[in-house]
Amino acid sequence: MKTKKIPMRRCVGCMESKPKRELIRIVADNGTARIDPTGKANGRGIYLCPDKECHVKAKKKKAVCRGLNIRIGEQELDNLFKELSDYEKKG
Repeated sequence: MKTKKIPMRRCVGCMESKPKRELIRIVADNGTARIDPTGKANGRGIYLCPDKECHVKAKKKKAVCRGLNIRIGEQELDNLFKELSDYEKKG
């Protein structure tokens, strides 16, 4: 019997590989970054753990902008991380 392969993705905050389902996908869409709850939206995507410490690390390293290959203003980035922390509480 074949076991199904679990897709692994790397968190841009802690740089650990984890199963795709455990991570939050952020996608670049028309020059803006947004959370992709389905994990299937078109565009370049990065993954983050649903963990406050990973969010802080990613923000400090500017990993979101670099990973998505777009420029994000400080205010927009703050809004994204606020949305991520709200998403974390729901999950």
